[in-house]
Amino acid sequence: MELPEHVQRNRFAWDGWAHEYVDAGRRNWASDVPTWGIWDIPETQAGMLPADCEGLDTVELGCGTAYVSAWLGRRGARPVGIDNSEAQLATARRYQEEFGLTFPLHHGNAETTPFADASFDLAISEYGASIWCDPYAWIPEAARLLRPGGSLHFLVNSPLLMLFAEDAESVPAGTTLLRDYFGMHRFEWSDDPSVEFHLGHGEMIRLLRESGFEIDALVELQAPEGATTRYPFVTPEWAHRWPSEEVWRAVKRA
Repeated sequence: MELPEHVQRNRFAWDGWAHEYVDAGRRNWASDVPTWGIWDIPETQAGMLPADCEGLDTVELGCGTAYVSAWLGRRGARPVGIDNSEAQLATARRYQEEFGLTFPLHHGNAETTPFADASFDLAISEYGASIWCDPYAWIPEAARLLRPGGSLHFLVNSPLLMLFAEDAESVPAGTTLLRDYFGMHRFEWSDDPSVEFHLGHGEMIRLLRESGFEIDALVELQAPEGATTRYPFVTPEWAHRWPSEEVWRAVKRA
């Protein structure tokens, strides 16, 4: 099946960027203390993982180097990962061998996965499908994959940041509104080939509920004092004053 244009573009982009995530992937595979997002927010604040992972069937949508699935596997889950980039998955497979933890990894589009209905207890995404796939496709797909009572946890950039973000990702967000809030959806940048997707809070709530979810939490993340990041699109000072990232947790209705 022919891939949508944005999926093709993001596959090309991530195959080209994969080498930049090798070292970060190894650090996360080597650590059993999960931290999240570009500011390394502790799990105690982010709450991305279930309190008890033992025996859960989990799917990581846009798994990249698959360290999130590794964290889940070490906690007793049965993880599966899917990613759009074969180069990223090659790194993940090397780390599976290096760290002695194997689980299925699939090369594919998280908007239309090969998995059966109601196969999983948890769907999770940290800067994977959560921003690189169209939410009007991947969120209903996540709902299809989850059993009744299953959970969807995902981390994204905040819509507030996207209103202030510059057209070039290499330029940090300022304090002047640059975009309309209403109708936000697809984002493209002048200095890279990728396509991202971001929704306002009201539209995200509507989409989650129409897809069969009840919202459990929205956690707006604050960059800690002294935080640093390799990413130039937002400064620590900005992200200490306003949320640059947020975590959504939702439960599929029975």
